[in-house]
Amino acid sequence: MPLTPPPPVTDRAPSRPPGARAPEHSGTFDAALGDAELLAARSALAQGRPQSARSLLLHTGDDWDRRGHRVTVLAAGPGAHTWAGRWLLNEPGSADAATLLALALVHRALRGEEDPGHARASCHTAAGLAPADPTPWLGRLLLARTLGTEAELTAAFKELRARHPEHHHGHHLLIAALAERPPGGPESHEVYDAAERAAAEAPADSPLAVLPVVAYAERHRVLAAAGLAPAVPGPAPCAHWTGPRARRVLRAAFDWWLEWEHDEHPRRHIDLNHLAFAMSAAGRPAEAAALFHRIGPHATPAPWSYTGQDPWAAFHRARTHALATG
Repeated sequence: MPLTPPPPVTDRAPSRPPGARAPEHSGTFDAALGDAELLAARSALAQGRPQSARSLLLHTGDDWDRRGHRVTVLAAGPGAHTWAGRWLLNEPGSADAATLLALALVHRALRGEEDPGHARASCHTAAGLAPADPTPWLGRLLLARTLGTEAELTAAFKELRARHPEHHHGHHLLIAALAERPPGGPESHEVYDAAERAAAEAPADSPLAVLPVVAYAERHRVLAAAGLAPAVPGPAPCAHWTGPRARRVLRAAFDWWLEWEHDEHPRRHIDLNHLAFAMSAAGRPAEAAALFHRIGPHATPAPWSYTGQDPWAAFHRARTHALATG
């Protein structure tokens, strides 16, 4: 990383008057990540009114990252499988209803409330109704990540990537799984190679540019769980984030953010949280402060939970330190 702080990011980190306090945060996480239309549809669906969800998915169209994000969040809501099932009964050929039902059953299976085989079959049905849509395969990937075999995970990712090569959520799931394989040297692991390859193959403006940072965060999760990495972020830089390759990865991802960040990407706050975590862990409070300003109230559990600490406490501690010193 350069020894001097980057130029001020005045359009992304607005300054506060002297003595003004940073905005307060609720201490809670919301998977909707500030998507107002999604929040409204989720609330209506929980009250037994699926029409808002129907309209939302209809207008989302083939914006696959946004569709995957919205379906996944809707499907996790209380009673989503019931309302999606009724919707599908009323519209038997609806790909949107079948996909929402499939993802709702996936969530239930991951919570131990549903037969994984039933959820898997529902994903297959949804995929048949919408052959171009990667979202049913996202459901299969979520299942395989937790309850399936490595071969199932690889096959699901292959199908998903064939439909949307830059699928954000799908790549994150794959990288999380690869990070758990046996390690090489301190900065040599197949997950780093896979993430850098995906970033290099994506268009210049693709958020997959941040995937190498995600790979380092996932390896940190594995190392911390094994007692091989300290709890971070904290005031002292963590060695995992300060080696030559890690510095190169962080510099490239932060530079990409400065030039290319897309406010409209549905999962951008996940990338911002990974970048803020990484800069905090690497002892880069100036860069971390700019990112925390941009995150605002949209903290995400990952990667703050990867140290084994309470994720909200870890986020708040890192944010307070960055804003005080950066």
